[in-house]
Amino acid sequence: MTKIYCDIADFKIIKKFNKKKIVKGFTTNPSLMRKAGAKNYKDYLKKIIKITKKPISCEVFADDEENMILQGHKISKWGKNVYVKVPVINSQGKFMRKVIKTLNKNNIKLNITAVYTSEQTKQILKNINKKTKVIISIFAGRMADTGKDPIPQFKKSLKLSQKYKNVQILWASTREPYNYLQAKQLGCQIITIPPTIIEKIEKFGNSFKKLTITTVKGFLKDSNKSKFSL
Repeated sequence: MTKIYCDIADFKIIKKFNKKKIVKGFTTNPSLMRKAGAKNYKDYLKKIIKITKKPISCEVFADDEENMILQGHKISKWGKNVYVKVPVINSQGKFMRKVIKTLNKNNIKLNITAVYTSEQTKQILKNINKKTKVIISIFAGRMADTGKDPIPQFKKSLKLSQKYKNVQILWASTREPYNYLQAKQLGCQIITIPPTIIEKIEKFGNSFKKLTITTVKGFLKDSNKSKFSL
């Protein structure tokens, strides 16, 4: 079963989607936090964490190992359901081995983000234990945006992680509802999805005929509203 996590930092939307059974967790990042209007990172995230008991990923924003580790320790204490989100590499392209290894060794749940290759997955697995929970977020959508096929990277990563019962592979940067079916077919344990796409997934099941009628009705409605004539 592929669990759906809602990718959002908007307080009101999290409150709404927390009530949905289809949503099993939440993921956030500094960009979503900024978009949501967060001014105080700590206070805003603590406010979100109070809303839900479901797993929620909260990201560090430091770019060096020492401060990533410090931030990771602080964030991990904000709630039992919190996963500390750390990038697989920093902005200089350095693999965050020390960060991953140290936090994992201290039994801190991790969501390792911005992963693009199975080679990165292999590096991560070499630096974690087989007990503490780890999510590996592979950015499928951003990969596809550049003309690269994400599927082979998922297949290899899923195979590599088979021996790790504590590791879950997450399909990240979802672009369309069909990605959910792709993630399920591959066997990804999690997919993180924006709210608008989750709402479309909830409507899965329409026949092709119904889709055609709905589409034609939409064209007709807009034509009438615009009072088009020939």
